[in-house]
Parts: sequence; structure tokens; C-alpha cells
Amino acid sequence: MRIAIRHTLSLTPPPDTNNLVFQLLLTPGSGATQKLERWSVEAPGTSNAARFVDAFGNLVHFVNQMRPDGPLAITASGIVETFDRNGVLGKPGGEPVPALFLRATTLTRVPVTLYGKFRSTREDRIATLHALMARVGEVLGGSEAGQQQSQDGQSQSQTSGAPKADAALLAHGFVGAARALDIPARYVSGYLFGADEKPAPHAWAEAYDPGLGWIGFDPSLQLCPTERHVRLSVGLDALSTTPVRAVPDGEGVKTLEVRVEAA
Repeated sequence: MRIAIRHTLSLTPPPDTNNLVFQLLLTPGSGATQKLERWSVEAPGTSNAARFVDAFGNLVHFVNQMRPDGPLAITASGIVETFDRNGVLGKPGGEPVPALFLRATTLTRVPVTLYGKFRSTREDRIATLHALMARVGEVLGGSEAGQQQSQDGQSQSQTSGAPKADAALLAHGFVGAARALDIPARYVSGYLFGADEKPAPHAWAEAYDPGLGWIGFDPSLQLCPTERHVRLSVGLDALSTTPVRAVPDGEGVKTLEVRVEAA
């Protein structure tokens, strides 16, 4: 599937800001489930921005804007071709070691009631992860997990449409529960091409299996990511995948206002 995305942000620095430094995580990568056909990031100062790959494998633009005047418009746009691989990304070269994603964070702390029943399970890791996704949806989503169907030994939900609960909350719950079971898991920020045929910001998770590598799980939709999912960035939690993070320099600096739209 070819998906056109236009992601706009408006970043408003406080008055009398002398120097504004901000980091952009707005460039998807290519891999087993998607191919970047074309992409651009437009913002004041990006022509001279430093570019680097962070500790999680994300492409980062690091921008320094002197004496910003009023709101700064940031636009990321392009076309991504996606492929349905049943959520399996495999073991891409050059990525950080999976053990990095065993570290707990404040946002991924979960109660033992979410994962305790899986501590003594005799099922293989893939089956455990699918059962864990259903458990997260049941407990944090406020409803029973969607109807499941078996395909090639993996459970795939037939649920479609908008998430039933906050996608970030469920993604954090899945990541935290998997890590508590000593399974490397990471938070994914991206886009979902919904039933309205428009991409919208979305979040899900990925867990590591020694045999298959990284596998995506979307507990808010109760399925593995499909060709309607576009990966943007990964990290320990939502804080490490924030699309724009700014640090103004000067006294009296307050939190920046950020407005996000996707169309």
C-alpha cells in the first residue's frame, strides 16, 4: 500500500527567546514492513541541521534557531510504501542490542496483575506475546479482547477501525508487561491509515523473539501491525519518540506549545 502523509506541527517559543534548539524525530525508516519512497522535513534552520542516528536507531534532525520570531511551522511529508508481514520485522542489521529494551521507565511501570499469570507459562514466546496483547486489551482497554483467528500458529485479530482505548496507554502497558517477563520490548510511534482513509498519529509496541526477531503488536486494535501501519520512531517509551523536543535558552523560559496534525 502506498500511503501519502503530511504531518504539520506549530512550535511557539516564549517571548524574547534568544536561541531555540530543537530535535526532530519525523523521518520514517525503510525496512521489512515499509519502504520510504520520498520524504522531506521542512522547518526553519533544517537546511543547516545536524543529522545523526540516535541510540534507538532513529534518524534525528538537530536544529538551532537564533532569535525565533513567532510560531515556527514544521512539516514532514512524503510517500511510504507498506507491506503486510504479519508484524514481523526480523533482525535488521545495525540496530541496538535487544537487551537495551529491557530497561523499565516511569511510563512503562505496570501492576503484576497485568503479567503475573504468564510468569509460569509453558507456551512458547510467540503464543505468550499474543496472549499478553489480549490481556493488555482486556485490562487496560476496558473490554474483552477482539475475536481471534489462528493463522500459521499466530493469533491475529479481525478487529478494525479506530482504537478502542488510548493507543499510547496500551502500548506502554504491553511494553512494561513484556519487560517484566524478561522479554525485550519497545514503544513505536507512527501513523495508522484508518477507516476514513486518512493517516493519523498512532502508537503500538514491538517485542523481540530470538527466532523471528522483532515483531509488532498493536494492543489497541488487538492485532499485529498491517500495511496500514507506518513506523516513524522507536524508543523506551513515548518520551523517547516525541516528534519534536525543544530546549529554549534564557531566563523565564516556559514549556513550548506544540500543535500536531496529520492528513
